[in-house]
Amino acid sequence: MKAIGYTQPGSIDRAGALQDITLPRPQPGPHDLLVKVAAVSVNPVDTKVRRAVAPDAGQWKVLGWDAVGQVEAMGAEAKGFAAGDRVWYAGSIARAGANAEYHLVDARIAALAPPSLSDPEAAALPLTAITAWEMLFHRLEVARPVPGAAQAILIIGGAGGVSSIAVQLARQLTGLTVIATASRPETTAWVQGLGAHHVLDHAKPLAAQVAALGLGAPAFVFSTTQTHQHLAEIAELIAPQGRFGLIDDPDQLNIMPFKRKSVSIHWESMFTRPVFQTADMAAQGALLAEVAALVEAGRLRSTLAERFGPITAANLTRAHALIETGRARGKIVLEGFA
Repeated sequence: MKAIGYTQPGSIDRAGALQDITLPRPQPGPHDLLVKVAAVSVNPVDTKVRRAVAPDAGQWKVLGWDAVGQVEAMGAEAKGFAAGDRVWYAGSIARAGANAEYHLVDARIAALAPPSLSDPEAAALPLTAITAWEMLFHRLEVARPVPGAAQAILIIGGAGGVSSIAVQLARQLTGLTVIATASRPETTAWVQGLGAHHVLDHAKPLAAQVAALGLGAPAFVFSTTQTHQHLAEIAELIAPQGRFGLIDDPDQLNIMPFKRKSVSIHWESMFTRPVFQTADMAAQGALLAEVAALVEAGRLRSTLAERFGPITAANLTRAHALIETGRARGKIVLEGFA
C-alpha cells in the first residue's frame, strides 16, 4: 500500500523529511477496524513527532492522527461496525498513523462519520473535537460553576484547530460567555464566525482586555498555544477557585502564581485513553458519535480551512511547514492518494 513516512527525525526543510513509500497492508487485531483511508488532516502533534521521534531500527515512521475512511475488515472483538461503514477517528499515537492507504484503529475510539460532511470536512474534526470535548467537559468540568466567578471561558489561540471546535462546543452546549483570542483580521473574523461572544488580541496584555469587558473574572481559561507567554496574565485574570487547562508543551510551567487563588491546573492529551487502554477508553468513540449528531443537527460545522490535494509526501511537507509557522487557522486536510 502507499504511505508517507520517514526514517530520521528532524526539520521539515531537509531533503527526504517525508517520503512516499510502499508498505504491506496491515492486518487487524482483535479490537481493530481496518480502514481504507479517504482523507486525513494534519495537526501540530504530527510536526512534534516528526522533529523528535525516530522509528524502530529498519522501520518507517508513519504519521497522521485524524482520518475518515471506509471499514474494509474487522477484528473478532470489534463491535458496533460493519464492512463498508464510513468512520472517523483520531487513533493512537502509540500506533502507526493514518498517512497510508490502509490503517488500523481500535473500534472503541471510532464512530460513524456524519453523513452530511464530505470526507475532507469530516477529516478536519476528530482529534480536535476529542481534545476540546475532553478539556471542556472532562477536565475543566465547565458544567460545574465556580462560586462567584463570571460564567465565562477564555480560549487562548482561538483560530487554531482545537480552539475552532472548542469555541463552537462552548457556545452550543453551555451557557458560558465565550471569549476567544486572535491577532489578525482574518483570524478574528474566523473566530467571530464560530460564535465567540468576544474576541481579544493575544498580542496585547490579556488581563486588562478581559477586565474591560465588564463581565468579572472568568471561571475558566483554556490555553491552546504559547501558554508560557500568557501565564502571568492568566494568573491575574482568572477567578479565585477557577480552573485552567492547557494542551501545549511549555519548556517550563511555573504554577506557583495560581496557588493564592486555589486555581486548579488541567492537562489534556486526547491520546491518554487509547495509549493507556483506560477503562473508559470507549468514551472517545461515544463523544465522536455525539459530535456527529451535533453536526447533523446543524449545531457544529467543520473547521476545514485548507485543502492541500492528495496525500503525498510533497503535500504533507507543505502542511507541516505551514503549521510550524504558527499562522494556520482551522484545519489542513489532504484527500486520496496520487
